[in-house]
Order: sequence, then structure tokens, then C-alpha cells
Amino acid sequence: MKPFEYQNEAELIEYAKEAEGKYLFEIDKENMLENTNVKGKVGHIIEKSYFGYDINSNAEPDFADVGIELKATGFTRMKSGKLKAKERLVLNIINYTKEAEKEFYTSSYWTKNARILLFFYEYLKNADGKMDARNTQIAKVDLFEFPAEDLDIVKQDWQIIHNKILNGEAHLISEGDTLILGACTKGANASSMREQPFSPVLAKQRAYSIKQGYMSTLVRKLITEEHLVSISSSKEIAEKSIEEVLAEKFSPYYGMTDKEIAAQEGITLSSGKARVANLISAMLAIKGTDLSKIEEFEKYNIKFKTITLREDGQPKEHMSFENIDFDEYATVPFEESSLREKFEETKWLFIVFQKNEADENVFKSIRLWNMPEAVIENELKAFYQETQRVLNEGVILEETKRGIKNNLPGAKDNPVCHLRPKGRNASDKVKLPDGQMITKQCFWLDKKYIVKLLAST
Repeated sequence: MKPFEYQNEAELIEYAKEAEGKYLFEIDKENMLENTNVKGKVGHIIEKSYFGYDINSNAEPDFADVGIELKATGFTRMKSGKLKAKERLVLNIINYTKEAEKEFYTSSYWTKNARILLFFYEYLKNADGKMDARNTQIAKVDLFEFPAEDLDIVKQDWQIIHNKILNGEAHLISEGDTLILGACTKGANASSMREQPFSPVLAKQRAYSIKQGYMSTLVRKLITEEHLVSISSSKEIAEKSIEEVLAEKFSPYYGMTDKEIAAQEGITLSSGKARVANLISAMLAIKGTDLSKIEEFEKYNIKFKTITLREDGQPKEHMSFENIDFDEYATVPFEESSLREKFEETKWLFIVFQKNEADENVFKSIRLWNMPEAVIENELKAFYQETQRVLNEGVILEETKRGIKNNLPGAKDNPVCHLRPKGRNASDKVKLPDGQMITKQCFWLDKKYIVKLLAST
């Protein structure tokens, strides 16, 4: 197929937008759908079959003469009907030695990705649970450039990554360091390690990426034209920080009980799961707003968790997350796991209450936290790999006076995290990879670890 020829940027964009509504089987002229081993299949088909260009990893943009990079990015539809980006948008590999010599506007990130022609597609699964590539449809095509206010944050993000390179700390780069522009790992073994210029320590290969939270915001704005509520401006966050902005919003309520906050803000304090969420939206002056519709929470991938301390300052319990997928834990390497992705990409807003003598919940503080890279690579990885080992060797279930005991990693086995049951009752069970049935198990952060991270504020 001949490369698509265009006279100017307008012709390129016009042709690109003609792909909206088309399915991959209509676009694929090279039988690439038949190749089940092609990674990034959607992008490769668009590049080769729609535009007629050979797949490459050049330093300049795909359409270099007009300074436009081509990318395909998927989104999924949640049970609620809300759209979200399937994953982060991975850009170019970072050459630490070359990047150390650059400034933002000469960096490999900017020179390649300043303007991106985005092909959005809905990610659907077939009967086998795999991507239904043939029936994948292009939902939207958009020429994306960061708006000025978000670009200020992107510049700060790039500088954080760059400073670690200059300080000989490329091996300590973490996704949690930044808000919009990330440096995600690429490759999972020793052969993908890279030299860095100011340290003999090999660093993981990383690529620039636009984080999943920001991509989800784009999906919701461009495809469903959804209105998200802002609690600040990007300019304010660039001048201060998201931590400072949130502290200013919440600090007037410190020392008040949840009932006092509710009374002051004129809301009814529910007894269900929405209790704290309703309080948060009231304290942020956007009463009644679903937290998923707060632009900053979505854009910067902030999720909230409540911590309730006893009178003595100790947490009442370990912190629970979702029930785990045993099949994934048994088969997916840690480097590709959803567990690692969750703690690499998510910032957690801890809303901290403490019980007083009257057993009331007193609002104590907030903490915006992301799991340090060192913890991800050590304790979290060790927990995941031990769980994988037990699952693949066969879980030992033993009946005791207190119920069924198992040999999955418990609180005594790891100082950071463990598994324990979290089902409606003992009969709420799932099947293990070896065919046995077990009460649903949940991922928990250890309460002693929570004490340490709260003490580090």
C-alpha cells in the first residue's frame, strides 16, 4: 500500500477523521488481524494499513513535516456506563544519557509528542475473554495538544524525572513522583536494564507516558462530552501543588466530628458506604457531587480511603482493597500485574478520623500518598510472587476450630500487605486455579505499615 499523501496538516486531519466509525477489519489491508502475536495491534494496523507507513521507532514524530505523532488508545465501558481509559498512553523510550543533556523543549518527549493524533477505540472482549480486534471500532479521532495550564504541570513532571537522571537516581524514578507525565517501566528483565550517566547503577528501561487518569479525563470529555467538576485550576496546582490545594480545602474541618461537619454543611450523614464520600464532597464545596466526577481526582488518578484510629492513635483495622483475581495472580508476572499497576499509578487520599472518649469520629487529617518504588519492588513484589508460588503449587486448606485455614501469605508473612477473607460470609466462595473452593480473599495493607506512613507526614 502506498503511503497516504497530504499537502498540509488540514488534509492529514481530514483524512484521519474519516476513520471515525470504521472497524479494524475494514481498515486492515495487510492481514495483520491474523497475526495474534502483534502487540499494539490497533496502532500498527492504523499506521500501516490506513496511512501506509512502515512501523518504526524513529525519534521524530510519525508525520515529521507537520510535527504530529500518531497513537491509538483504548477505552472501556464500566458497569456504571462511565468510560475510562484502558491504560496509560505509552510514548517513547527514555535514553537517560541523551535526555540528561536536554531541556524540556529539546527533550525526546517534547520533540516527538508535542502534538498527538489520537485514535480512540473501544476495547471489547470476545467469547474467549481476549480482545475482539476484528470488531474494534474507531470511536473518535482528535489532534491533541496539552492546554497551557496542564502543560505547566507536564513541564514540572518532566523536570522531576530529569532531576533524578541528573542526580544519578534514574533507578529511583517512580510513577508516583508525577501527576500527568509519567515514566513507566518498559521490559521486565535484566536485558531491558539501561545505563544512566551519573551512576554505575543500572536503571529500569522506562518510557514517557501520559497517565491513565489523564487519559480517562480525555475520553470522558471528548467521547461522552461529560462535564467534570473542578475544585481548583491547573494554574493553582502548578503554582502550589495538589497536596497544598487539598490541605487548604480540608484543614478548616480538622478537629470537628463527622456529625459537626455534616450539620455545618447542611447534609444528612448516611450510615452506608457513601458516608465519607458525601462528607468529602461537602468539605470540597461541591456538595452531592460523585467523587468520580471531580476533575482533579480523575485527572491525577486520586482514590480516597478512610482510616479510623482508636483513641490511642492506632488504626482500628488493616486497610482493605478489592477481592483478588486468583487466575491473574497465578499466571501474570508481577511486572505486568494489575496490582503493580494500581500502586504505581494511583495516588491515595487518606481521610483520617480518630475516635474520642464519646466514641465519635473526629476529623484528624488527610494524607496524599503513593507507594514508594522501593516498596513496590521489594515487599509488594515479594508478596505477589509468594502468592503466585502457593497458587501454582496448590493451596493447602486445613479445617480448624475457627474455620478453614490456608497457607496464602498472611499478616505475619509480610510487613506491608497480606491476604485475608472478605466475603459476605464463609459460604461466599470462588474457585482456585487448582479447582478447590475458597472464601473470597482480599488484598490488605497492614495496619502497622499504615501507622508508619502516617507518622512520616
